[in-house]
Amino acid sequence: MGFNGDLYQESGADVVMTTTGDLVRYDSERERYGIGSTNQVLTVVGGLPAWANAGHVTQHRALEVACSDEETALTTGTAKITFRMPFAMTLNQGEDGLRASLTGAGSTSGTTTVDVNQNGSTIMSSTKLTVDYGDTTSVGATTEPVITTLALTDNASITVDIDAVTGGADETGLKIQLIGTLA
Repeated sequence: MGFNGDLYQESGADVVMTTTGDLVRYDSERERYGIGSTNQVLTVVGGLPAWANAGHVTQHRALEVACSDEETALTTGTAKITFRMPFAMTLNQGEDGLRASLTGAGSTSGTTTVDVNQNGSTIMSSTKLTVDYGDTTSVGATTEPVITTLALTDNASITVDIDAVTGGADETGLKIQLIGTLA
């Protein structure tokens, strides 16, 4: 005996299914639920399956890039690392979209200040990405970065500058994280 795809052979799903791609859903009784349109995905609304535009489905991504080795003290300068975006991405705002981390924290006053550029232009306002001395992350820093260019394009050239280091100039292991959704 073969399976014909009818999970409800007693009452027959074919009673409610009329078109290729139909689904059977149950609210108070078994009912036909027609196939969605191109670029729609099946989701749940009010406890029932529902079709929705795929655009509402976000694909979050985080891209982490090492900008130095783990042991050498950071120095200021431009284009400490250059890489190409592997996909288009829309960054989240503030520290939810751009973060920095260090392996070794700066030991005295000041901040480690980092600038991120796309195709030669900063993606931030004058409020750059900072890590306070004594910390190893930009999350919770005194000043949160202000990102003015959220759209990073596929294959864009990204450079990372170190604009300032702490008074101890002994921080190490800089990494940046770009966080957002696929564009």
